[in-house]
Amino acid sequence: MLDQAQTLTTERTVAVIGNPNTGKSTLFTALTGVHSRIGNYPGVTVEKKLGWFQHEGQSVRLVDLPGTYSLSPRTLDEMVSVDVLLGSQPDVGSLDAIVCIADASNLERNLYVVSQVLDLGLPTVLVLNMWDVATERGIQIDVAELERRLGITVVPCEAHKRKHIDAVRTAILRACDQKAATPPDLFPARFTQEAEQLQSDLQQHGVAQQPIYLIKRLLLDVGGQLETTLTRSNPEELLPRIKAARERLSAAGCRVPSVEAKLRYAWARQTLKGVMTVPEKRETTLTDTLDRWLTHKFWGLAIFCITMFVVFQSISTVAEPLMSLFEYGQTQVGDFIGSLLPHGPLRSLLVHGVVAGVGGILVFLPQICLLFLFIALLEDCGYMARAAFLMDKLMTKVGLSGKSFVPLMSSFACAIPGIMATRTIENRRDRMVTILIAPLMSCSARAPVYWLMIAAFFPPIAWANGWITLHGLMLFTMTFFGAIVAIPVAWLFKKTLFKGETPPFVMELPTYKWPSPVIVLHRVFERAAAFVMRAGTLILATTILIWSASYFPSDHSEEYRILGQIDQLESQFQAELEEQGALEESLETLQQTEATPDTTAQIAEIQQKIEAIESQLQPLQELKETHNAIAEELLASSYLGRLGKTIEPAVKPLGWDWKIGVGVLASFPAREVIISTLGTIYSLGSDVDENSQGLQTAVQSAKWPDGRPVYSIPVAISIMVFFALCAQCASTLLVIHRETNHWGWAVFTFVYMTSLAYVAAWIAFVVSSAILNSGTV
Repeated sequence: MLDQAQTLTTERTVAVIGNPNTGKSTLFTALTGVHSRIGNYPGVTVEKKLGWFQHEGQSVRLVDLPGTYSLSPRTLDEMVSVDVLLGSQPDVGSLDAIVCIADASNLERNLYVVSQVLDLGLPTVLVLNMWDVATERGIQIDVAELERRLGITVVPCEAHKRKHIDAVRTAILRACDQKAATPPDLFPARFTQEAEQLQSDLQQHGVAQQPIYLIKRLLLDVGGQLETTLTRSNPEELLPRIKAARERLSAAGCRVPSVEAKLRYAWARQTLKGVMTVPEKRETTLTDTLDRWLTHKFWGLAIFCITMFVVFQSISTVAEPLMSLFEYGQTQVGDFIGSLLPHGPLRSLLVHGVVAGVGGILVFLPQICLLFLFIALLEDCGYMARAAFLMDKLMTKVGLSGKSFVPLMSSFACAIPGIMATRTIENRRDRMVTILIAPLMSCSARAPVYWLMIAAFFPPIAWANGWITLHGLMLFTMTFFGAIVAIPVAWLFKKTLFKGETPPFVMELPTYKWPSPVIVLHRVFERAAAFVMRAGTLILATTILIWSASYFPSDHSEEYRILGQIDQLESQFQAELEEQGALEESLETLQQTEATPDTTAQIAEIQQKIEAIESQLQPLQELKETHNAIAEELLASSYLGRLGKTIEPAVKPLGWDWKIGVGVLASFPAREVIISTLGTIYSLGSDVDENSQGLQTAVQSAKWPDGRPVYSIPVAISIMVFFALCAQCASTLLVIHRETNHWGWAVFTFVYMTSLAYVAAWIAFVVSSAILNSGTV
């Protein structure tokens, strides 16, 4: 990080803006490297991304604005961008220059927003990114002549290859010391006269003086954000005046808003005439060839399904050893702290509360990093936009557009960025429905519950030499279960709460390219760090809260006396315990090898040795069994146990006992907590995870008072279905409140999802029980 004190007096502030899919974020990362910070603009949820770089002894602060096709502030995103560009965003301040990034292979359409930027009257640099793509397509651009016609510096660039980055830095510094170019005079004099008259009318009715740029935008953007903001004080008087001005312009042949697109594209064509040459016959590119398959109505969907399956199967396979590594580290830290303290409340809090809470956060990182890695790869190579295009037809059937796909896809990693990404959806009805169904996408926090139930109750069947497993298929099914349920839910919302027509889907399909490792890894780091910071504190606090509820108000003195005796015996029998561990490891290895007379004899010999050691360790085993019995009594008499028994009648129809009910209650703030809660409830300690053999054995052996097993396949399905649909994430509900600016929608989301989860879990339990009892499967 740069020395802030040093940069305060010399720092320049420059905004970066451009169309989506032009490589804007790639250029931003290339310019700033790791010197960036992500936050939010005050009062809104638009992401504020700042970065710094030093060049030629000067410091520059870059403000990365959301990608946009236009500066017409129809959404809150675009309004924030306009505020920043006008220097009216207090936490950013005035700008020294603007960097406008354009796709060199699609320059005419990109010049639309460039013309709007020039209207702002600020020094501007035009970066022609994807220069290599334009060259490959035979497109030639006379950069010097384009600079002369626009009156600004133009720099070719290949941001994803880190080419010409220093040239862009130099151009930015030069622009900061230059005067702004004269904006193109596109509109007729009558339009300017009406804007000036409207500016005067607004002032006469108490509206603070606004830049003429905003008044022109007010005239052009029918029903836009400016119309709402500037007329808020006196809409009855001001809205008719604005409407009358537009009608006079229309009568004069300047029809609003179509005149803007007509004039700006005409200017773009005239500007590029003689500057840019395009081959008469466009050659078929690799992108064209790939799109014939990847956007095909049948093969495209098939490839999309296979891609998603490979992604989640890979996460299931690759994450497991990494998670085991985190678990090992957590165990070692817990043992070390435990060895320093005597048995008592402090040791229990640190080991079972704090260390377990931190471990419960870190153990998710492999899954989350892998998921974000795949999403970043798909985004950077250009496939994600095709996936949105493919999904548009499906989205249209439930009343949404393809623009809802990316927020919903992002929600598979975490609903919070997905919900925030809905700001790119202009239509309010579509945006609200997308927000309400986004938490139904199976985020990574649900995965531990799925994996625990799948590993404990479904056999490890494999096909195709182990490439396809029943566990993988089950995980795939549960991951998409929420998405399937979201379809009728979205349709119902569109037919009841948010009636209206579906807007047309417009999204640019970028050229395919190899993903940049730096960009991909940077995005993975940013998002993983955001997860740890956002969810970490909540998970840690919840783990400690659950530990407290399960610890108090019982007297643990007898438990600690027994634990002290266990420690003494474990120290006395340390050699036997180590030998037992080594023999069990050897036995497991031999049992996995091909059976031969020699291995059979070795197994028998090892088993005899283990039995002999177990006989010596019998006093230790008896003490442990005594401790487990005491721990179970303490838990049953704790606050947590009492609460669980109170709600047992409500969860019994789902096949659950009070312990499962307690686990579900404890995980309402965050789903991840369910695993450590079950570990605490089953007297295994909270330092367990979904892969813990002890936890899997505990749930398999749990009994009702009459001796029946608590857990079965129907109960496991019921739990997974409940977790797939319930609203167990306080952070998500808070973001819904913030995005909708109303607590009512957060409460509505919690109520409808929890009710849906309860009913669906009950149906799943009843139906699966009936099928299994009938002997169909």
